[in-house]
Amino acid sequence: PFVPPIPGKDQDHCLVYRTIEDLEAITDSAKTSKVNVVVGGGLLGLEAASALTNLGLETHVVEFAPRLMAVQLDEGGGKLLRRKIEDTGVTVHTEKNTQEIVAGETCRYRMNFADGSFLETDMVLFSAGIRPQDELAREFDLEIGERGGIVINNQCQTSDENIYAIGECALWDGRIFGLVAPGYTMAKVAVSHITGGTETFTGADMSTKLKLLGVDVASIGDAHGNTPGAQSYVYTDEINEVYKRLVVSEDNTRLLGAVLVGDVEAYGNLLQFKLNDMALPDSPEALIAPSIGDAPAMGMGALPDTAQICSCYDVSKGSICSAVQNGCTDVGAVKAETSAATGCGGCAAMVKQVVDSELASLGIEVNNNLCEHFGYSRRELADIVRIKGIATFDELLNKYGTGLGCEICKPTAGSILASYNNEYILKEEHIGLQDTNDVYLGNMQKDGTYSVVPRVPGGEISPEKLIVLGEVAKEYDLYTKVTGGQRIDLFGAQLHELPTIWRKLIDAGFETGHAYGKSLRTVKSCVGSTWCRFGVQDSASMAIAIEDRYKGLRSPHKLKMAVSGCTRECAEAQSKDVGIIATENGWNLYVCGNGGMRPRHADLFATDLDDETLIKYIDRFFMFYIRTADRLQRTSVWLENLEGGLDYLKEVIIDDKLGICGELENEMTKVVGTYQCEWKTTIEDPEKLKRFSHFINANAPDSNLAFVKTRGQRRPATEQEKITAIEVVE
Repeated sequence: PFVPPIPGKDQDHCLVYRTIEDLEAITDSAKTSKVNVVVGGGLLGLEAASALTNLGLETHVVEFAPRLMAVQLDEGGGKLLRRKIEDTGVTVHTEKNTQEIVAGETCRYRMNFADGSFLETDMVLFSAGIRPQDELAREFDLEIGERGGIVINNQCQTSDENIYAIGECALWDGRIFGLVAPGYTMAKVAVSHITGGTETFTGADMSTKLKLLGVDVASIGDAHGNTPGAQSYVYTDEINEVYKRLVVSEDNTRLLGAVLVGDVEAYGNLLQFKLNDMALPDSPEALIAPSIGDAPAMGMGALPDTAQICSCYDVSKGSICSAVQNGCTDVGAVKAETSAATGCGGCAAMVKQVVDSELASLGIEVNNNLCEHFGYSRRELADIVRIKGIATFDELLNKYGTGLGCEICKPTAGSILASYNNEYILKEEHIGLQDTNDVYLGNMQKDGTYSVVPRVPGGEISPEKLIVLGEVAKEYDLYTKVTGGQRIDLFGAQLHELPTIWRKLIDAGFETGHAYGKSLRTVKSCVGSTWCRFGVQDSASMAIAIEDRYKGLRSPHKLKMAVSGCTRECAEAQSKDVGIIATENGWNLYVCGNGGMRPRHADLFATDLDDETLIKYIDRFFMFYIRTADRLQRTSVWLENLEGGLDYLKEVIIDDKLGICGELENEMTKVVGTYQCEWKTTIEDPEKLKRFSHFINANAPDSNLAFVKTRGQRRPATEQEKITAIEVVE
């Protein structure tokens, strides 16, 4: 990072904003500070100001230029950005040249400016741009630019042809590229050249779209109209705080640049006009005017295959179309195949447009109907059940379906009915909808036996309960294993043994762990501040509380949660559908992660939440997922296919954009209030217990089962072991 040569810049609490260690130092300084100044009003400076505001500090931004984001925005855009940012409580000071940092009177320091004014502050955070880190190259006498940076050619080679440079340290054609996408492009070029390819680096588009302190901002190409002959269209809406500027060529046929503040919806289309040198419509101003009537639209078919859709991973329209042609028929599959929209996510809407356009051109009709018996999607059926108060599958089928139902719609409807009505799933009207595991309240194993998995909330278990598990496992000769979800799995129970095993466990205080259902499985936790010297919150108690709250919740797919007591993340919360990590000020909430075949890191959803707000957000999140997800869709895939992505999800759950948060909370309250342990209900009903028998007319066990001992425990015999165990009769 670049730190201006200001006397006093090296004092304590004068920090930079770049690395993890920097962030830790900033957090520590904030604990003893009330006022902070960010030096630099560019992208990183405003991002830093947002972070410090979230820490509860009075925040000022000091900028040498006459406006914020002077490189990306023109005067009109900078003026509106300043107004909107100051509305958030951040004070902006432009045209300020800091002369020195000295001891303050009311705060720790005083910043004296060249115009005679001053500003008192407890912390100074420098975020005034970057300088290429080229020290290593200097040691080896590689060519360095006049103002720094390792000089490279079009193949990303330095002055020594055997050494390549990419990213922020590289100087190409006199330019340093401080964004991630050009770095990725350079990496591809370097690899191509090393392996004998012909790709070259010809520069990079520095257009950007982002949200700063809640303000949407975008800049494309020549935002200042410096190109000879350039002309501009400007749209200003002071009431709704929107500013848009189009910079076009002298002949009014090509887009040279654009500035968008307050409304960046047009960014994707405008960027394609610029990157692909496409002819503008007859009335270019309509591209930024309010949507009244029929505005000229750019169909995806008008884009060339070379058009870059995802700048983070340099994914072209052609690559996306090719993925669709090869069988990727939804956005999630395209993301997995091409990595498009998996970086910043800003291109997600355009990726969907390309996918839809290509599907249409191939004549592929995307039918969202659940199955042949229902002309509705899973989401639409959930709405019907919720709004119409449907109580049974027969009622749903008679009113909204045809035929008798199938292996697709029955379990789906059963899940939806359980999510909203939360009745006992083995009731006569519901049992025919359940999968094998749910029918017998246990996971069937490959040999036809079942596993028994009692709930162990938060992984906390008493010695007495451990002894009971051991005694039960020993009595029934069950293979015993500690699971990744911090509970104990007992394998090898025969069907007729399940009720007696569960009666013993329930008498000891256990409940069903729902390992057999598409429902909440586990809430993993560390010991947190109770025992660990690094813990900052009681993660174990929180894990137990939320597992007790959400146990039994049925959903489109299984749900996993975790709570970590500090940033060391021992509970692996960032790989869960919902993850919670303790901070000194509360809890950080992460959503939509998963492990498995295609792991996904959870996204940070909200920070420093108190207990009540944390639970409220999780309530809303789960019920919105249940309301809108597809059949058998994990939260990770759901988010990847959710139009608007994480930002939209935040608007729905945090800002109540759709006005449904009250409904979502009430739905969760109903689920929590109607919970029952399904095994407890079962063992109390003699009629239900009749189901747990291998034979209709006898209580005999399954004599075809064969086991062998391994490491002192019983396991299913292999086919070969079964053969050798058969007695030969002569």
